[in-house]
Amino acid sequence: MTDAKGHSNEPEMKGWLFKWTNYLKGYQRRWFVLQNGTLSYYRLKRLKKAEPSSSSGPTNRLSMRRRRRLSRAATVDVENQAEMVHTCRGTISLHGAIIHTEDSCTFVISNGSTQTFHIKAANEVERQRWVTTLELAKAKAIRAMESEEEEEFESNNAVSEKEELQTVLKTLTSRLEDMQTCSDLMAKHGAALQRALSELETSEGSEAAAAAGSKLKAIGEKATLFRIASNAMINTCSEYLDTAQAQGKRWQRLLQHEREQRQQLEEMVETLARQHSSLEQAAKEANSNRPPATNTAGSQNQTANAVSNQTPGRNPNLSPSDEDEENEFYDAMEDTVQPNFILKIPLGHRRPSSAGSQNSEGHGVGGDNHDEGSGSSSEVDEAAETTVCVITSDKSNTSASAGGQGHQSGLKGSGDEVIDSAPSTPTSLVQKMGSHTPKRIRRTRVPEKPNYPLNLWSIMKNCIGKELTKIPMPVNFSEPLSMLQRLAEDYEYADILHKAAKCSDSCEQLAMVAAFTVSSYATTSCRTGKPFNPLLGETYECDRTADLGWRTVCEQVSHHPPMVAQYGEGLGWRCWQEFTMASKFRGKYLQVVPLGTAHLEFLSSGNHYTWRKVTTTVHNIIVGKLWVDQHGDMDIVNHKTGDKCHLKYIPYSYFTRDVQRKVKGCVMDKNGSVKWVVQGTWDNKIEIAEVISSQGNSENPVFKTGPYKVAWKRRPLAPDAEKYYNFTELACQLNEPEEGVAPTDSRLRPDQRLMEDGQWDEANSVKLRLEEKQRGVRRQREAEAEKATAEESERPSRPYPPYEPIWFKQETEKVTGVVGYMYQGKYWECKEKQDWSKCPNIY
Repeated sequence: MTDAKGHSNEPEMKGWLFKWTNYLKGYQRRWFVLQNGTLSYYRLKRLKKAEPSSSSGPTNRLSMRRRRRLSRAATVDVENQAEMVHTCRGTISLHGAIIHTEDSCTFVISNGSTQTFHIKAANEVERQRWVTTLELAKAKAIRAMESEEEEEFESNNAVSEKEELQTVLKTLTSRLEDMQTCSDLMAKHGAALQRALSELETSEGSEAAAAAGSKLKAIGEKATLFRIASNAMINTCSEYLDTAQAQGKRWQRLLQHEREQRQQLEEMVETLARQHSSLEQAAKEANSNRPPATNTAGSQNQTANAVSNQTPGRNPNLSPSDEDEENEFYDAMEDTVQPNFILKIPLGHRRPSSAGSQNSEGHGVGGDNHDEGSGSSSEVDEAAETTVCVITSDKSNTSASAGGQGHQSGLKGSGDEVIDSAPSTPTSLVQKMGSHTPKRIRRTRVPEKPNYPLNLWSIMKNCIGKELTKIPMPVNFSEPLSMLQRLAEDYEYADILHKAAKCSDSCEQLAMVAAFTVSSYATTSCRTGKPFNPLLGETYECDRTADLGWRTVCEQVSHHPPMVAQYGEGLGWRCWQEFTMASKFRGKYLQVVPLGTAHLEFLSSGNHYTWRKVTTTVHNIIVGKLWVDQHGDMDIVNHKTGDKCHLKYIPYSYFTRDVQRKVKGCVMDKNGSVKWVVQGTWDNKIEIAEVISSQGNSENPVFKTGPYKVAWKRRPLAPDAEKYYNFTELACQLNEPEEGVAPTDSRLRPDQRLMEDGQWDEANSVKLRLEEKQRGVRRQREAEAEKATAEESERPSRPYPPYEPIWFKQETEKVTGVVGYMYQGKYWECKEKQDWSKCPNIY
């Protein structure tokens, strides 16, 4: 049915396909031709013109009727060819076109909003051949256009720049000489024409009548010569202009390239100068800050307390990177206090949505509820920024242990009481969450990762001829956890929320919530394995009420686009989120932009917080060792009080003297006054400090803070954690087999279990089977939906219901007014009864 190209002058591909025309006629059979980056279609197939036979004998003995029949066939061939050539039904250029598949036989080609072709092939193999050929033709068309645009720029490398410049100057000089010659010819012929006209005007009498014919002829000849010279002048000017413009573009690109090179060189020199100055300053400090040997013990203790309060980074237990950070901001030789850090906070108002503005009444937030919580910088109006300068107080507050042991002993509330690390739990909540069950002994590691070589050629060979969405990703790139389990891992440091639930100061509570949001990125610094994509309807529960005081349940509620709904609850708080993302592949790195919104509510105070996660970038996708970076801005909003925390994740930079992976921010009340300061790194720890005084104006305020206290500190990994995917202790326990879970739980997924046990080949086979089963269920659901639509057109009936999750349902969130998947509160009851009749068979 389809012919591929044979010669260079023939079409790249041609054949019969079915094109969607309208709702009355549906798909109609059309002849498609792909040639020179353009796809065209016609009603009739192009038939070759019949050639006369070279043989003699039987042909000469044909009857007259047979000869007339052949003559009519030849006439039809010519008419069909004319139909092919002159009545093209439509064309679409592949440059800039979007090609995507809908099902096993249908694909769509669109160039935006002007043209869209819905095409159906006879079978899946035929469709794949067309899609592959169209993609290759599209790439070829793009390359051809780019090569045409850069043809002048990419000249012959064998000729030096000096010779090229001389050649261009010679060309322009010759063009100028041609223009001068044409100008002389125009002046000469113009003067001759003028003289002839003057003689014609001055002639009189019979002699003038007799000589009129010859003079008119001479004037016509001179006018012709003048017109020829004028045309030559115009053409020469056009050629000169084209040459000058072409070379001007090339010189402009060369000049721009030189400017960029000079700017990069200047930046490198400036960076080296800063580094040199920093090294000199550090050397001076090291020589001048040596304590005298005659210091008493009391003065030594006082100095230690002052240093621990002023510069929390200068602790003997901290890493050298933290020492470098503090060397930049604290200079013992200077009498003035150096800033701890400087943060720019956007003052633009968020554009509130209509749904969000309806729910703003009664919460004290005005119109800044949902959009501020989204944390998306694209929604900020163009406005000025305020620069916040934060310095640490010189006063010692209580003791040094307040900042150094805050992680173990708890954080101070608004009163004088100290929040314990294991706060008491109300009896009703304990009974509801079933924490009277005895603690089970859990594993502390998973089987070691086998050292299987990665054969890229075998993977590429298995992908040939397959649709992009059907190419199986081998488990070699994964870790034995699903995306649902990775989201449950966000609660590894949920003890921060237990402490925050007892804070009576809403701003301090918001600072603790900010530390909790940062803690979810701790494991990404050393784990680059891809989690398993959940199947539609796959669930995961993690009940750690007995030992950690929290539990969560997740469900894959959508597959296209992939979306996960999660709900968790703990001691005095509940949290839920709808997680989906958009990925951008940039060649060397992959960016993952989370799109869902996370919610957190404290039951005692009713404070409701929302935020969005920042952008995650995975570097060295093609070559080199993978590493992950987090960057972007995050806004955490309290919709009850109007307080807001602005966090800035600093992107990784090779030229900065600052600590890498740094996070800094501040907590502001509803009036915009800074109350708490947050700083640290997203892979190690977060410290918070209360603002005790402020100076400066409103545009550039300077805040002085009290001593820092540790709100979160990462637990170190085991020394041999690299052997088992760099899992933390909680990550090792997430996929541990457990009885009584739902049949759709991720622990029961066979390919993931086989990978954990080290049977990677079997895991790849089972993974392919599960994905094919999921596609079959999706095709069956689509076929049933089409059948229901057809029956509905004949007789009105109830429409075919779409897929609905089991444990979550789309509802409007009361505070933000946004429609999202909300937990229905029936999972744990069904688990207690072991009633899993609603769960589908996905494994």
